[in-house]
Order: sequence, then C-alpha cells, then structure tokens
Amino acid sequence: MKAFENHRTKSRRDFLTKSSLGLGGVALASLFSGNKLLASSGIPNDGGGILDKLHHLPKAKRIIYLFQSGGPSQLETYDYKPTLEKMHGEQLPDSVLKGRRLTGMTSGQKSIPLAASHFKFNKHGQSGIEVSELLPNIAGISDEICLIKSMYTEAINHDPAITFFQTGSQQPGRPSIGSWLSYGLGTDNENLPSFCVLLSAGRNGGQPLYSRLWGNGFLPSLHQGVQFRSGKDPVLYLNNPPGIDRNDRARQLEYLKQVYENQYNAFEDPEIQSKIAQYEMAYRMQSSVPETMDITGEPDYIYDMYGPDSRKPGTYAANCLLARRLAERDVKFIQLYHQGWDQHGNLPNDIQTMCKSVDQPTAALIKDLKQRGLLEDTLVIWGGEFGRTNYSQGKLTKTNYGRDHHAYCFSVWMAGAGVKKGYIHGQTDDFGFNIVKDPVHVHDFQATLLHLLGVDHEKLTFKHQGRRYRLTDVHGNVVTDLLT
Repeated sequence: MKAFENHRTKSRRDFLTKSSLGLGGVALASLFSGNKLLASSGIPNDGGGILDKLHHLPKAKRIIYLFQSGGPSQLETYDYKPTLEKMHGEQLPDSVLKGRRLTGMTSGQKSIPLAASHFKFNKHGQSGIEVSELLPNIAGISDEICLIKSMYTEAINHDPAITFFQTGSQQPGRPSIGSWLSYGLGTDNENLPSFCVLLSAGRNGGQPLYSRLWGNGFLPSLHQGVQFRSGKDPVLYLNNPPGIDRNDRARQLEYLKQVYENQYNAFEDPEIQSKIAQYEMAYRMQSSVPETMDITGEPDYIYDMYGPDSRKPGTYAANCLLARRLAERDVKFIQLYHQGWDQHGNLPNDIQTMCKSVDQPTAALIKDLKQRGLLEDTLVIWGGEFGRTNYSQGKLTKTNYGRDHHAYCFSVWMAGAGVKKGYIHGQTDDFGFNIVKDPVHVHDFQATLLHLLGVDHEKLTFKHQGRRYRLTDVHGNVVTDLLT
C-alpha cells in the first residue's frame, strides 16, 4: 500500500492556501449551502446530483430521446406543402432562397428544381395534424404529439449538427445533455447508470456516430453515457473474467477503493472519486443489467405491439422496448440513436425503409408508456439534426430525387410529460424553405427540456478553465407555448 500513498512535502504556502480556502468554503457554505446555492426553490432533489433542490416544480422525471441520425425529411413526414406539388420541377425562386448558404454538394448545381413529395398526407385525430402515409402508426397517436415545425440550427453538416443538438456546441469537447442531467440531478436508480445509450441502424450507409456524443466532456467521467449493446455482453468489460467469481470481484474492488482513497488523500483529484464510483456502479450493474436487458419474459402482445423486429436484438424496435424497460427502472436519460436518414439520392425508396423501421415501434413506445402510467412523467422526443431541402439534389425524374441538408427549418416532435397534446408549433413558408412563425432554435429546445425536468438552464453550470459553462452556452429561451 505504501507504493500508492504518494506522500508529498507540504510547504507553509500550501498550508496557508489550503486552510484559507477551506475557511472561506466553510463561510460560503454557511451562507449559501455550498455548491448547491442556485437551486433555492425548496423542491428537493433526492438523486444525489449537484442540485440538492430543483429550481421549480418538474413535469418530467426522465427523457427518452429517439434521435434520428442523418436528418429526416420533414417534407416526407410532417410538413405537407401543396405548393411544391403545383411547382414541381420549377426552379427555386431567388425570393425564397434569399442568398441562404447551401452545402458544397448542391451549391454548384446549375439547376435546383423544386421537388414535391411522392407521398400523400392526411389529417389525423381530433388535432388534425397532417402526417405522411409513410407513418400510419405515428399518425394514429397524433393527438399525443406536440409537433414543432419551426426548428432551426446554424449547423449544415452532420457531425457539427449532431454535436450541436447533443452538447450545445458545434465543436467537440462539451458535455452531452445526458451528462449535464446526471451531473445536476443524479440518479433515481443506484443500480443502473443515470444516462444510457442504445444504437440501431435502419439501413446500410448511415452517417457514423462517435462516443463523444454521449461523453462527459469536462464534467467528471462518472457522468458519461453508458452504451448498452446487443449480444451476450451488453456493457463491455462488465462481466467477470474466467476464474473470477462475484466474491473475488468484491474483494478486488475493496482493495482498489483503499488504493484510490490513498491517492485522493495525497492529490485531492476529484476524478479519483469518480473512478471509485464507477467501479462500484459496475459491480452493482453485474446483476441489474442482465435483468434489464433480458426481454424474453415480455408477453407476446408486447412483441406484437412493437412489431416483429422487436425480437431481434439491436434493432430500433428492440431498443424502443429496452427504452421502456429502462424508463420503468427510473433511468434519467435514455438516448436512442437510429442511423440511416441521410437521403441525398434515391430518397423515395430509402425513406420508405427508414419510416417502416421506426413507425410501429415508436407509436408502440408511446402507447406502452401510457398504458403503464409512465407517459405522464416521461418526455419522449423524436427528431434529427436538421431537415432536407425542398429542391432535388442531382437530377429530378418522375420516379426519383434526393434532398440535401437543410438547417433553416425542420420538424421535431415531443410527447408525454409537460407538453401539449395534439399541438402544432410554428410554421414554414409555402415552399418549406424558411420559417414564418414561432422559430425554435436548438438552444431554445435544450432550455425547454431542462425546464421540464425542473432545471433552470442558466443555473446549471460548471466552471472549466476559468469560465462557467452550461448546456445552452449563453443562449436559449424556454418555449412556454409548448408547455401544459
């Protein structure tokens, strides 16, 4: 053990500096309740996060974020534009384009012909929300949906756009949404991570996803997302190696804890405490994860509800079912990434494949949560990093077209805790190119999510390299029109 003690000779300056800081900390703690001074509403938070009290009464306890990676076309799903049918094949008017930035993939096209959707739209439910024929099951739950047609972002390429949605910055290195929530709110289940990640693909050729999208950035590593995989090892390196039983692992962890505590006493590095917490969590997960991931005990009617793919591990349908199981076990933030929505060409065929892969299981998740009484305190989100252009990328034919990235307007929807049902927010112009009513920026969206969990987005901060950071950077307003 002595090899790990790392004794250091402390100077008089070290002693005075540390003792003065300690006395100052005691004084501040007596006045402001330490680091948790910003949450002063009196609403307790028992999850063990940095906020011991919430900023206001929460409407949601957890979030399931169904992120559709690649940029689903709003013009084939939720934003019907009859004008495109009338002007199909005509050039996009300069009065609509307004000098907007285009990607390098279409900026050099001599012709940018308007392209109408090949698919029909119909109004559904008492709300009359128009949904594409590609999504009949989601259309069936339209009265549960809060549809935002006026999302916009500054990012026009995949990696910065996804990073922006997930971390509040287009540049890598910031903490993800789930990490911020883990840091601020802690966990309601000590045997599972507060931030879980599931990946699936609807077709081949999807844009790559990087683990930094669910990374902790500059927050303690304890708050990074934990990826659950299909197969016999849902979490890598969780199982004991051959010849090691649970008692052996317990003794090993106790020894490691003593080593790390000695190091912490010497260096006072908070990351050492994070390592201890991670080892202890991994030990508890050895029992909780297999039980959570084992869906063989689900009744047949549940499999029928989610569709035939729900019996195939790693599919979107199976992951939606797992998301419900994680929600039942009070996981705070469940991130499901579904790849394959990047249709620059062959869109009419490929988007049918993608919509078929998500339609039934997404609707089933909403219905399943509702029948279990979980939808009232679970917020479900469906959407991608941007939308698609109203003109065809490449040649437009009678049977085929593609759509480029479009950052200036696209659709995202939410359902469940705290948001209006059967509600449409925002409006785009007749061409589906610009927003004409109630724009919602990425930072507004993030501020609203935190608000629903009882958190003021301006008050959940972390000091890093001399500056206080937050998920919404220096922007963002709660979109109160979306809220009940």
